[in-house]
Amino acid sequence: MLACVSIIFMLFLINGIFRGAGDATLAMRTLWLANIINIVLDPCLINGWRPFPKLGVVGAAVGTATGRGIGVAFQLWMLLSARGRVVVRRTDLKLNLDVLLRLARVSASGMMQFLVSTASWLGLGRIIAVFGAAALAGYTIAIRIIIFAILPSWGMANAAATLVGQNLGAGKSDRAERSVWITGFYNMLFLGGVAIVFIAFAERLIGIFATDPEVLRYGTSCLRWVSYGYVFYAYGMVMVQAFNGAGDTVTPTLINLFCYWLWQIPMAYPLSRILGFGPTGVFAAIAISESTLAVVSMVVFRRGRWKQQKT
Repeated sequence: MLACVSIIFMLFLINGIFRGAGDATLAMRTLWLANIINIVLDPCLINGWRPFPKLGVVGAAVGTATGRGIGVAFQLWMLLSARGRVVVRRTDLKLNLDVLLRLARVSASGMMQFLVSTASWLGLGRIIAVFGAAALAGYTIAIRIIIFAILPSWGMANAAATLVGQNLGAGKSDRAERSVWITGFYNMLFLGGVAIVFIAFAERLIGIFATDPEVLRYGTSCLRWVSYGYVFYAYGMVMVQAFNGAGDTVTPTLINLFCYWLWQIPMAYPLSRILGFGPTGVFAAIAISESTLAVVSMVVFRRGRWKQQKT
């Protein structure tokens, strides 16, 4: 298990290097390779299809580790063979404490961003669980659909981070800022279209995964409420990644801390429990807090302090 986790970390770490160098295509090819091998091996090793041994649940771990491991091997080959934009030579393989300390400083607040957002989703799940298994199941299904649908948006947000880093490195801060606003606009168009589909066909989409009337009702409500803020989310995720691309990981961490822990959770509880809106109050709190995050991020981004960030 630890070996699998280490391989996954390496996979995403090196892909971050490729994206930072502006070669997102190579990062995508690596993930395609790793995931295709994983998808093929998992059923073979789980079910014991000849000539593979039947390993059961362990087969899933072996298939995942093998696919990810081959992906990492491909990444290392690209880094060491001078076939990509980034080339690692033997002379580069030395300990640099100054670089390590800077990386630790930047990554520490970056980890806090994920901790804050992940903990907030767990907190919301705990509040919803009070209203029964059907409410929690509907919420979980809706969130899974939402996460799947916004994956292209995260790709655009990561692209914005790369553009910011490259343009700031080239001393072109105005072009960095312009690229972020353009990316946010296109992301808004995409998520706006997704929101229309989700609002119009929420019940049918939830119905693919649930047949219980109560689960269907709660899932439909969650999907629609969260979709109301999609236009704001489009800019919010781009702005947060833009700060990260500039090396300013502290600002988005503070914004996340305020919008999630000091705004979303304290709002979700009274709306659902005290005011009697039930799970709908939690769904509304998600839309309001995510929209708040987007507005705050845009205001802070426009001030431009990220342009003077030194890492």
